[in-house]
Amino acid sequence: MSLKLEHYLQSLVQQAAANRHSARSAANPEQRRETVKASFGQLLGHYALHEHQPLEPRLLERTQCDGYIRERVEIATVDGLRMAMYVLLPDNPAAQPSPAVIACHGHGYGSREIVGLEPDGSERSGASGLHKDFAIALVKEGYVVAAPELLGFGDRRLDEDKAADSPAKNSCFMLAVHLLLTGRTLAGLRVYETSRVIDYLQERSDVESTNIAIMGISGGGLVAGFTAAMDDRIRCAVVSGYASLFESSILARNHCLDNYIPGVLLEAEMPELLGLIAPRGLFLEAGAVDHLFPQQSARQAYAELRSIYSAAGAPDAVQAVFFDGGHEIHGDAAYAWLRTQLLEQTTIAGGDRNDDGATTGSFDRMGG
Repeated sequence: MSLKLEHYLQSLVQQAAANRHSARSAANPEQRRETVKASFGQLLGHYALHEHQPLEPRLLERTQCDGYIRERVEIATVDGLRMAMYVLLPDNPAAQPSPAVIACHGHGYGSREIVGLEPDGSERSGASGLHKDFAIALVKEGYVVAAPELLGFGDRRLDEDKAADSPAKNSCFMLAVHLLLTGRTLAGLRVYETSRVIDYLQERSDVESTNIAIMGISGGGLVAGFTAAMDDRIRCAVVSGYASLFESSILARNHCLDNYIPGVLLEAEMPELLGLIAPRGLFLEAGAVDHLFPQQSARQAYAELRSIYSAAGAPDAVQAVFFDGGHEIHGDAAYAWLRTQLLEQTTIAGGDRNDDGATTGSFDRMGG
């Protein structure tokens, strides 16, 4: 009798886990960390081999809003590509120069969705959706906020998708398959482009160049977490609606192709990849009814991350909030944690938090 397909797929995952266990057993923790980081960089697609081109920033628009200025800025990234981003400048900065936060949107209609705008750039009058305009929440904390237009969304879609009826129609699939067949990944390109946002922020005189955080939701959580893992210029990271186990999230249902990094399970599960951020700060958000990244798996990932951070000598630098919502930004606990990280510049006690915020538990730069 032939093996059922489901059993065959599970056997592949089990074999990969056995390979990882053998590799971890054969190396000391520091060797293991270096090996995983180097292998992960290669799996993302060799973007570190590219020489940085000049940023060539260009201001596209500038608008005074309630308590902050909203700029639309475009920079060069790699191979002739240019990326637009919103840069939100607080009227009352938390410090001078100010800490900065890179805000990475998830699937939807792009960077406009997290800065209170409609797809056409007009001011939004309706509900903010799962993103909850978190870029605005961050600028109102007094940070300079950069909200990049991730490749495949908004203005950075293929022409056929821009012509579609829905502004949320993305170009992830076609971009991903082209990149995969040429030895690259969409995740890797987005991570690399986000490292260029760090370059841009570090050139601004109003930004404290050593005090830059990153926050992202869903696919933007992937970008936030993996950028922080690969680029140690990121001081701390908030990953919302993403931190989990590949086996029980990405492989448990059909996900967007931008999530898939060939061979990654042979090298590491998601917690070990996010663990590359240690000993820098990491905060996770996970909703109880998140249908894409189940909270039970998020709790497993968090437990593994606690072990990784303890082994790195920083058990207090990782936290999580598990709340009674879905696949969405939670916010308040993460914003409080960021204030401590960016303004007090100390870590806070580790442990997960309930919805009321009460604690229940105690690269080298990519691109060279």
